Amino acid sequence: MHRKRTRLILALLLPVQVLLLQILKNFPHFVETYYSQGLYPVISKISRYVFGWVPFSVGDIFYLLIAILAIRWLYKNVRRLKYEAVRFFIDIVATVSLVYFVFHLLWGLNYYRVPLHQTLDLDRDYTTEELVSTTKRLIAKSNELHRQLGYPDSVKIDLPYTQREVFKKSLDGFIRLADEYPDLAYSPKSIKKSGWSLGLTYMGYSGYYNPFSGEAQVNNLIKTYKFPVVSCHEEAHQIGFAAENEANFIATLATINNSDPYIQYSGYIFALRYCVNEIARRDMDTYHELLETINPGILASYKEMRDFWEKYKNPFEDFSKGFWDQFLKANNQSRGIMSYSYMVALVVNYFEDKPF
Repeated sequence: MHRKRTRLILALLLPVQVLLLQILKNFPHFVETYYSQGLYPVISKISRYVFGWVPFSVGDIFYLLIAILAIRWLYKNVRRLKYEAVRFFIDIVATVSLVYFVFHLLWGLNYYRVPLHQTLDLDRDYTTEELVSTTKRLIAKSNELHRQLGYPDSVKIDLPYTQREVFKKSLDGFIRLADEYPDLAYSPKSIKKSGWSLGLTYMGYSGYYNPFSGEAQVNNLIKTYKFPVVSCHEEAHQIGFAAENEANFIATLATINNSDPYIQYSGYIFALRYCVNEIARRDMDTYHELLETINPGILASYKEMRDFWEKYKNPFEDFSKGFWDQFLKANNQSRGIMSYSYMVALVVNYFEDKPF
């Protein structure tokens, strides 16, 4: 009887949690002060100290066990639908309620923190002229780095590092950033190759952050210029930046501030691709003009990335992306996947008065 009452209470607490989060999103400074810069850094560091030293992904094992237990429970309890359907669904809702609470306690409340452009004191809006100006500067810098690395303009650059070496090198950019932005300090390290990389690829994802183990997981099938950026993106999630667009921007800063020129190069052409794509949405003539000024070797890197994803394209990816879009919208990202374009606003306004 006691267990049944507990499950009922947990189930009833789910809508209460949802309501409280709807209220909490109106108080981002409260979340920023007491959770994102208060409780969360403690939780995050503990998770990374506990699991960071393990050579494999504990989070991947965790999800596998959860899936097995869920299937086992359904197999043993599905017959209850015939004679106690209400309690069957109460048990499910109670479990969802508990997971929902733990998710937000361990990480999810970061979705409700102060937007990054406010934290960095940046404007959110920008003109097409400002976008074109920033894009031209990114093109010049990317082309310059391409040549400085010793490659002809037409040759695609491959990173001369193993994936584990990239993981180690990714810390350098965060260390340098922490001098200007202490909130971007990253320590200790807990970033790993995912054991589910093939599944991630078919779902269309480059990596993911496990909020329950605090590990950053990177798709190890990605062997392109994006690997350092994806690594830094997932590390940005680890330090409490939940929004995808903000994690992309922090990944840009962490890579271009890295002391290694190859890592810098990956960051610059990553930001460049976002800006060029935004120009294509606004002005196709300008887009084609600018495309002619980008080194063919850089364009070959973009094509390599497109070809990689095209090879694994499947109907399940659309379902997966649709689910993720709804998840983002349910977690204070009103434009869902489309909110990724906010990354361009951060890039344009951040670099407006800064030299490359």
